[in-house]
Amino acid sequence: MKLKTKIHLFSTFLSFLILSLMNIGVYFIFEKMAYDTEYNQLNTETDELIKALSKMDLEDDAATILRTYIPSKGAIRVNNSKGELKLFVQSIEDVNDYLPKFNEDERYSIGTIQGMPILSISKPVIWADGEVNEVETMKLLVEVDKNLNFLRLILIGVTLIGMFLMTISSIMLGKIITGPIKKLINTMSQSRLSGKYKKINVPAKRKDEMTQMGIAFNEMMEKLEQNYNKQEQFVSDASHELKTPLTVIESYAKLLSRHGFSHTEIAKESVQAIISETSRMKEMISQMLLLAKSNEQSIRPTEQVDVFELVETTLQSMRTAYNRKFLLKGEGPILAKTDLEQLRQLLFIVLDNARKYSDKEIKATILENENGTKISIMDYGNGIPKKDLEHIYDRFYRVDEDRNRKTGGTGLGMAIAKDIANRISVELSIESVVGFGTTIHIFIPNNQILSNF
Repeated sequence: MKLKTKIHLFSTFLSFLILSLMNIGVYFIFEKMAYDTEYNQLNTETDELIKALSKMDLEDDAATILRTYIPSKGAIRVNNSKGELKLFVQSIEDVNDYLPKFNEDERYSIGTIQGMPILSISKPVIWADGEVNEVETMKLLVEVDKNLNFLRLILIGVTLIGMFLMTISSIMLGKIITGPIKKLINTMSQSRLSGKYKKINVPAKRKDEMTQMGIAFNEMMEKLEQNYNKQEQFVSDASHELKTPLTVIESYAKLLSRHGFSHTEIAKESVQAIISETSRMKEMISQMLLLAKSNEQSIRPTEQVDVFELVETTLQSMRTAYNRKFLLKGEGPILAKTDLEQLRQLLFIVLDNARKYSDKEIKATILENENGTKISIMDYGNGIPKKDLEHIYDRFYRVDEDRNRKTGGTGLGMAIAKDIANRISVELSIESVVGFGTTIHIFIPNNQILSNF
């Protein structure tokens, strides 16, 4: 069964149930009020009758008094203490055979005569001869019956009209609810069949839940499309980059197979080239794995880090590893709430890039201001042309192909650095002047700094 049909049936049933219960409640409330009104009126008339009978003398005609107080369309019966009929008067036919049944606690009853309700009240009265008799006053509730029948017709009509209107509204509601869902299903089916990431049209002015669902779906499809395109680009770039070193290794291996055993120089050259290309492939694969891992949206714990001490220890590690000058300017401590290992990895990547593309000293500067803390790492290399700066974070992008081959660069370092910076919510920016050098800035915002000057 379709969702729209289920919604329609459930809405119709629920509407019918609510409307029926309301109408039944209205009917019984009106019925009780009508009977209470008639009871109060007949009870008052019965009390007046008893007063009149109490003042009656033996010479008075009791039947005349009863006829004076007889209800319209009713009757009065007087029974003696033995329950025998003593006197009876009526204003309508077919009432003389009706005997009301009274409860012991309540001396009134509502019965029916030929489908017509009749109200009866029984009260004791002291007769002129001193005997205690029972006076039964009866009234046929003709008007009440007519009003109740008319009310039933009105309530049935209201129920039918209400059900018709509610059915129409439930159909419209079903279309409003299932329309966007059906559109969503169709779009998903088209995307599955076509292999494209299609989106649905979302009304700009609407702010309901269905619109929010459409917006969320479009955002999800856009994200999937971006990830798919990135994956395709990554696989394509990786295949292209790995093809070159494999071709070089294959060529030198064939050369070594043909001439290497008889020519020592060729053997040395081939082995050295194979080792060099193998090392570059190893580094490239390692960085690819690191980049793939960096795309995982895992939540890492943060801790209190002394940024100054971290930069200082990282520079010391670089000095020891490469026997190069890495200078530091600034003062500490500078406490921040961040991911220690991720920030350390970011510093290593930036410092390693500066080392590769500069033969001179590397200078690191730490500056604090009211907005946060900036770590600037400057090299005195060839610099990056302005046209290449906008592509510096692209995967496998190289400013100078020949120089990157010599330094062993893979074109992945700055892409990884950008991903790490985004993950730990720091800003990464680059300034470069051709022929003078490049400066990479790592800015830690003030909301992560725990102490400022």
